[in-house]
Amino acid sequence: MNKFLSLMTASLLISGCASGPPAPEWQSQAFAALERYTSAYLSGNTRVAEFEFERARGEIARTGRPDLMARIELLRCATQVASLELTSCDGYQALAGDAPPAEQAYASFIRGQWAGLDATRLPQHYQALLKRAQAPAERNDGPAAMATAHSHGELHQMQDPLARLVAAGALIQREPLVITDTDLAVETASGQGWRRPLLAWLGVQLKHHQTVGNAAAAAGIQRRIDLMLQKTETRKAP
Repeated sequence: MNKFLSLMTASLLISGCASGPPAPEWQSQAFAALERYTSAYLSGNTRVAEFEFERARGEIARTGRPDLMARIELLRCATQVASLELTSCDGYQALAGDAPPAEQAYASFIRGQWAGLDATRLPQHYQALLKRAQAPAERNDGPAAMATAHSHGELHQMQDPLARLVAAGALIQREPLVITDTDLAVETASGQGWRRPLLAWLGVQLKHHQTVGNAAAAAGIQRRIDLMLQKTETRKAP
């Protein structure tokens, strides 16, 4: 089991319902399905991802616990945010009233809704980022407070790649990212071989260099995108 794939499933499912070994069958089955979902989704395999997520939902439904169903829906939302698929998270919203305060805080965090958010309710690796973001907002709540992009060293300090991409996806909903932060997200996804978020973050990187008129950098990024998009065609060749 790779740590970066089990991070969110462990924090959103197992830590909230484990009662000691041995784990109930539904729990181990749901955990395994969520791991496979996360891996497939980040790899860009939508069909497998959807199948595994529905399998996890089926296992959770056996418990009759809407709070656990809210957790796995929140996991799906966070994985989408890491890939810059910024949806309204309808599956979670339908169950948000049954989610405990920590999950509600996490839901606000990944949507970039940080005003008044209690950092202590978040996983520890996000707390410093939130606290720094909130500090200037408390001094100036006007539009200018959001207008200036700056580097977020907290992203670089996050050791878990999935957590880092989730944080970057949350940040970009609040303010423009400087190119060093975008570069970090690109190389994080690339290093893990996560095709879906890599294509999304390459798109952000490409747009930046096109906007500032850096044609050489934009051309290099486009070559990376083209290489990834040609992969499927290459596999089909005789």
